[in-house]
Amino acid sequence: MSEECCGPDEPRKTGTVGRIELARSLAVGDACCAPSEVESAAAKSRVHDDGDACCGPALSASAAVTDGIPEVRPPWWRDVALLPSALAGVFLVVGYALEWSGLHIPGLVLLWVALLAGAYTFVPGAIGRLLRGRLGVALLMTIAAVGAVLLGHVGEAAALAFLFSLAEALEDRAMDRAKEGLRALLSLIPETVRVSRLTGDVTIPAADVRELDILVVGAGERVATDGVVVEGRSSLDTSAVTGESIPVDVGPGDPVAAGSVNGAATLRIEATADGRNNSLNQIVALVAQAHARKGDRARLADRIARPLVPAVLIAAALVALFGVVIGDPWTWIERALVVLVAASPCALAIAVPVTVVSAIGAASKFGVVIKSGEAFEQLGTIRQVAFDKTGTLTRNEPTVVDVQTATGVTRHDVLGWAAAVESTSTHPLAAAITAAAQDPVNATDVVEDAGCGITGRIGGRIVRVGNARWLNPGGLAVTAESMAARGMTVVVVEADGQIAGLIGVRDELRAESPETVRLLHAQNIQTIMLTGDNDRTARAIAREAGITDVRAEQLPKDKADAIAALVASRPIAMVGDGINDAPALATATVGIAMGVKGSAAAIESADVAFTGHDLRLISGALAHAKRGRRIMTANIVLALAIIIVLFPLALFGVLGLAGVVLVHEIAEVVVILNGVRAARRPALARNVIPAARACALDGMTRDVVTSNSGR
Repeated sequence: MSEECCGPDEPRKTGTVGRIELARSLAVGDACCAPSEVESAAAKSRVHDDGDACCGPALSASAAVTDGIPEVRPPWWRDVALLPSALAGVFLVVGYALEWSGLHIPGLVLLWVALLAGAYTFVPGAIGRLLRGRLGVALLMTIAAVGAVLLGHVGEAAALAFLFSLAEALEDRAMDRAKEGLRALLSLIPETVRVSRLTGDVTIPAADVRELDILVVGAGERVATDGVVVEGRSSLDTSAVTGESIPVDVGPGDPVAAGSVNGAATLRIEATADGRNNSLNQIVALVAQAHARKGDRARLADRIARPLVPAVLIAAALVALFGVVIGDPWTWIERALVVLVAASPCALAIAVPVTVVSAIGAASKFGVVIKSGEAFEQLGTIRQVAFDKTGTLTRNEPTVVDVQTATGVTRHDVLGWAAAVESTSTHPLAAAITAAAQDPVNATDVVEDAGCGITGRIGGRIVRVGNARWLNPGGLAVTAESMAARGMTVVVVEADGQIAGLIGVRDELRAESPETVRLLHAQNIQTIMLTGDNDRTARAIAREAGITDVRAEQLPKDKADAIAALVASRPIAMVGDGINDAPALATATVGIAMGVKGSAAAIESADVAFTGHDLRLISGALAHAKRGRRIMTANIVLALAIIIVLFPLALFGVLGLAGVVLVHEIAEVVVILNGVRAARRPALARNVIPAARACALDGMTRDVVTSNSGR
């Protein structure tokens, strides 16, 4: 709950360092995060402690971690946390039955047992918080139960204690169910792993893996940490990590994400991260942070609940005082106790947290990591989405898509000459040209002119390769213009002072980008492209994607300024992956980072991170968040309606204590069950990943190349 409602939360770590430390504390094998079943049950069955402002525990980051994320929720019939409520219910029914049959003394004893069993779950905590100057709904219930006993209504007090303890136990199970997405993520890391040593393969705990260790991953085994394949070829199932259902073929040099499942062949993988600080740990840490902050609706619920508790106490005192004034104290004191129960904001207090935790946990299962409740709520308001181009709408893998030659020169010659002089260059376009050439020859006397091109000698020929500003395309100028208009970067190849040909290199559009834009438009969400690329290339890519609003040649500050202007009109999400996107991501209503292994600055600035690369997750995530907001709104309205309706009925004696308790707690259970509905994926999110085409998926989170400032 908020600090105003229940006092300050436990300090939580923020920023990159905090996430890493949190990830380490969550790593498998960390004893502090693996409580025994008995300890877990005791923790759940004991009274709610600090942070339980109204009905449930505070959803802080620290609570999310220490509340036993790795534990597995037992079935309800074996859940020890439900035992006090179950005992209270059994003794209550039997006690009433004995009283109705005329056995008043045995019946009264069993009603007392039911009262004590139910009260055990909330009375000690209510008293403890009261001594520290904190109020809560549990205090209202305690006063009501004590007052009912003093008035001789032990049965009503037992019913109140049973129903309130049951509602709290069900709330705990709802919270646990919502957190199972985090437990599932942690379970993706194996407990042990084989590591290749000079003396042979040895088995060590996964948490002890260090960077540069060579992991031996057999068929069907999970990868313990991020790495690069150094030996073997196989296919990887990354669905549990990225949500992408199609296996990915990997071989030497290919990156591998922690938690992936190996296929039929053994792989040797060089670890690029240690066992306690890999991409999967980062995902878990980000999801754990989702409980750290609240959005507008949660703060609204707190603002209503915070003054309501003392207001109810004052109202009950005034009702009792009225009875004293008119000379009928006992009748009005009883009504005052009923008012205490009728106006308690328990359902209001849990209306939003249960929904938020359920929805965020469900989102993590289909590859969307939402860093806070506030981000989740704001995600449901988005009416426009701005995309970075390179690495977001495109694959960030420049490839040769066209070769045009001069008279008397072959395609093989142009590519071969260009690849020969580019073979030692680190420029991104050099790799694309080298990959496209077949059997390139060797070049000597290679000299690179930064920002222009490169020169080398091939046999007796002087070959120059560079951009059109450095080398005039001459007779191929019209062709060069046409290639540029189609979004290609034109590389000119010259041999002995004569233009030999043109090579068109382009960062190809992701196959799913047009469908993503179409899905967003179908949801009445506008799309915008922000890129540092030249206007011609940007518009060519945008045209293929279906985006009409293009802002090209944008520096990082320009992107942030553009987003700030757009935010003023309606909520906007910015989708990017690079360092230069960080200012825009931070400025947007919701910043979305593509891939948790993208730029650290981008992830730090973003509110949402995708563990995969299928852009269609955006439309699914937005639909999921909108549905969650509708559920939260319905819960708040229902909780307020219960208070508004029950208060006058209790005040004028229409409903007694037992009736009010029953209606109030049933309403609370309905709110909890409605909130848990947010854990279901909307149809749009369920259909996005299974429908993915193989060419649209790379199956991996990859390092983002941020050296090109022209994004």
